[in-house]
Amino acid sequence: MRTLKCFVFFLLLFSSFIAKAQYRVDRLITVGRSALYYEDYVLSIQYFNLAISARPYLYEPWYYRSVAKYNLDDYTGAEKDVTQAIKLNPYIDDMYDLRAICRIRQKKYSDAITDYDHAIIIAPQNRNYWFNQSICRVNLKEYDQAQKELDTIVSKWNKFAQAYTLKAEVSLYQKDTVAAAGWLDKSLEIDPYNAEAWATRGEISLSKRQWRDADKFLSKSIHLKSNVANNYVNRALARLNYNNLRGAMSDYDMAITIEPDNFLAHYNRALMRIELGDDNRAISDFDFIISKEPDNVMALYNRALLNDKTGNLKAAIRDYSAVIKVFPNFWTGLALRAQCYRRLGMTAKAELDEFKIFKAQMNKHNGVQPRWTRAKRNQLRKRSEVNLDKYNQYVVEDAPEHYEQYASQSRGKVQNRKVGMDLLPMFSITYIAPPADNLTTEQVFDRDVEKINTEENKNKKANKLYVTCSKSQIEEEQSVRLFNIIDSLTAEINKEKNTAVLGRLIFRRAIAYSVLNNYDEAISDLTTYLQIDSTSLLANAQRGVCQSMRNAFNSSQGVVTSLQQAGTLADFNIAIAKSPGKAYLYYNRGNMYASRKDYTKAIADYTTAIQKDNDLAEAYYNRGIVRLLSGDKENGIADLSKAGEFGLYDAYSIIKTQEKDK
Repeated sequence: MRTLKCFVFFLLLFSSFIAKAQYRVDRLITVGRSALYYEDYVLSIQYFNLAISARPYLYEPWYYRSVAKYNLDDYTGAEKDVTQAIKLNPYIDDMYDLRAICRIRQKKYSDAITDYDHAIIIAPQNRNYWFNQSICRVNLKEYDQAQKELDTIVSKWNKFAQAYTLKAEVSLYQKDTVAAAGWLDKSLEIDPYNAEAWATRGEISLSKRQWRDADKFLSKSIHLKSNVANNYVNRALARLNYNNLRGAMSDYDMAITIEPDNFLAHYNRALMRIELGDDNRAISDFDFIISKEPDNVMALYNRALLNDKTGNLKAAIRDYSAVIKVFPNFWTGLALRAQCYRRLGMTAKAELDEFKIFKAQMNKHNGVQPRWTRAKRNQLRKRSEVNLDKYNQYVVEDAPEHYEQYASQSRGKVQNRKVGMDLLPMFSITYIAPPADNLTTEQVFDRDVEKINTEENKNKKANKLYVTCSKSQIEEEQSVRLFNIIDSLTAEINKEKNTAVLGRLIFRRAIAYSVLNNYDEAISDLTTYLQIDSTSLLANAQRGVCQSMRNAFNSSQGVVTSLQQAGTLADFNIAIAKSPGKAYLYYNRGNMYASRKDYTKAIADYTTAIQKDNDLAEAYYNRGIVRLLSGDKENGIADLSKAGEFGLYDAYSIIKTQEKDK
């Protein structure tokens, strides 16, 4: 009987160890997902590394680590991790989707199609999988098969506008512009706000030389999606052809503003500047092109002509020589270079070029004309834009691609984040110093925090605390340092007997946990600290921030957080009651109200924060966003303008978007 009792006791003890270990791994995965949600990808990878080391047979940490790597553009590493996750659990369609997207980024389209075959078997009603598979067919130039698959899509989802747009795209590749126009009309009938469809419609009009129609369609695309440089380049071409020179130049300028390295915009703007007699600025455009493509013969020849025209003869000779090196029998170039040599008094070199031309003319007269080798002819055919007879013609893309963006929910399900109109985050206490070259006002001075730093300096502690509002991701070295801080503080906490000292150590560990997105542990430590020192407004303020962050993540996972939100509000209220003069506390509470869409109270708190600190740029920024969301565009833009003056330059991008929508 006693033996049986011992066996049962050890069995229960072993089970408790297993449960505890499993709980720790679950916590690592949860904290890693929280870091993933807040886009701290490097930090999230470290949490998932720990989970994988402890339980390599669990598929979740492999999958989530692959999501983090995907967001860091490590497509090879992400593919490897999600492949391991699929081996451990081959029944989750999202994982096949993620691996397919990773393979697409590596141009492994056939493998991606295989992944979508598996995903469709598991989730046949997910139209994104069908759609992405069709795009892979297009990239493999399997146009007939792509059309068949798209026919299946439109029969299953006849209101899916993008499928009709893609059918139009495939029809264009098949040289059937009539069918393409018909499919686009169908797409726009379903979704008149599809910017890509209007852009493709415009390109069809360009191909038919219907310039004003092209301008009209491309203008609609630009109105709906104003950040696509290629649309401005195409509209400029249309405008050039019906003599709207001012509009064309404006479009080229805008394309370069959006995409500074855009070849077509620089090249065509240079040609347009030549037409307008703006030679020096045309040279600057060709300088840029040649700095990116030193062997671009067309740009070199155009710059040579401009340097010749403006009197920079040595530069002209340099460029003519570069062209002649590629095309030794380019007699026009030899003649022009000879003229430059003569104007510089370099008679011998001029005569050498002139003799080559004379010899070529004699050979032609005698029936002996130099010809390019077969290799040179093949090279010329491959480089379609290299034709020196067309040096002054505007350039268009040979085969533009419009479907680089694949529909995927891998990131969206984990991130669930808005873009464009995001609020700046709350101010919180951290060990991470803001960048030394930072021009914005994302750090505030807090006497209570400075008092802690002064006391720690007396004790020769080097880990300084800051109060910052920063969206930057934690780097690997910083995260390692923070983990070391936690280990060191934990060791001290386990040995410390003095309650006051113990409280300070627990508070500092809570800060490290919060910076590492481990909000549960941070809240636990802050709660313990408040039991030791209930007068600490910093603990209430930091616990409110941590609880807000945890609430946001839990809400994204479908967890009801109304009770926790009440606790968060209580923490902010207590902190403000303890120190009503701190502007950033009102700002933080305003953020909490804004997250609950209680815009009136949020605006009131931001206003109070500004009254307490008229230089708090973040309060102007967030009040501007909230006012825009609540429909007060005029005051919202005014607030964002003020935030921009203080150095928060993202405000100007939002203002620009709002002005376009007026």
